[in-house]
Amino acid sequence: MNNRVTNILNIRYPLIQAPLYFLTNAELVAAVSNAGGLGTLGPHAGQESQPGSRFVALDRMRKEIRKVKKLTNKPFAATLINGPDMSFWRPTAEMLVEEGVEVVLINEVLDAEIFEFFKSHGIKTLYRALTPTIANSKEAEKLGADIIVATGFDEGGTVPSRVIGTFSIVPMIVDSVNVPVIAAGGIGDVRGVRAAMALGAEGVYAGTLFLTALENPAAEKVKRLIVDSTAEDLLLFRTLPAYYRSLPTDLSPKLAELDAQNTDRETMFKAMNGYHSLWQAMRLGNFDRGVVSTGTGISVIKSIRPAAEIVSDLMQDFL
Repeated sequence: MNNRVTNILNIRYPLIQAPLYFLTNAELVAAVSNAGGLGTLGPHAGQESQPGSRFVALDRMRKEIRKVKKLTNKPFAATLINGPDMSFWRPTAEMLVEEGVEVVLINEVLDAEIFEFFKSHGIKTLYRALTPTIANSKEAEKLGADIIVATGFDEGGTVPSRVIGTFSIVPMIVDSVNVPVIAAGGIGDVRGVRAAMALGAEGVYAGTLFLTALENPAAEKVKRLIVDSTAEDLLLFRTLPAYYRSLPTDLSPKLAELDAQNTDRETMFKAMNGYHSLWQAMRLGNFDRGVVSTGTGISVIKSIRPAAEIVSDLMQDFL
């Protein structure tokens, strides 16, 4: 396989493993990169407890980066840790330069200084908006993003605020920019890869599928729940900042019921236990205290297997 994505990132296959916040670790990232894709460390990768501050998170990321480098000599990515006041990007960026990370994922933020910093240090940038639009995609390209991730409503985690499916958003973004576009949201097997490429994407970005990798630190009961479920089991509800969907847990049906009563989003977010909800259910397996958020592509996920097998399956047309 030889296209713009593989050339830019210096990887074998045009496949990016999503950062998955705290549901990544050095073992998963290295396994994906060794198999020919691009592994990506989430902001809290490899952590056994939630950090008390952004500086603790930064120190832990540095240690996880060093673990990855002991397990692979292939390129991998790390996520830019930032804050709502934009005060923390530089310490993270400087650490990534110091540790020799070759690719950085920038979520949401469009800031000329940030893009210029990475460009000046020879680091490739992936830009991913929470809700992709023609306007923010063009702005990211103008600022120097090397690759744009077009995320559809089919994704897991915090889904876009506009209800536009992956296979509608991809051609819209492809037609609006000249840099390569990666498709994200609901891709669970090679059929999704083929569809994305047919619509103009030059690669794919997969998250939920890698939750079921043997190397992923997610609770075993979460992996089994994903394998045993289909998209028909998912519950969708409004909260901050937009929407969430969850497989049935002890908590998620209550959230769906509150949403049906038109409960305001701030109250919904508190009832969900905020972002801590994902840590409780997906990392610790406490289904009474959280939600299991996935994309709609779970219907085709049939087994728990090594990350290398997942990469080979998705990229079977390019072996």
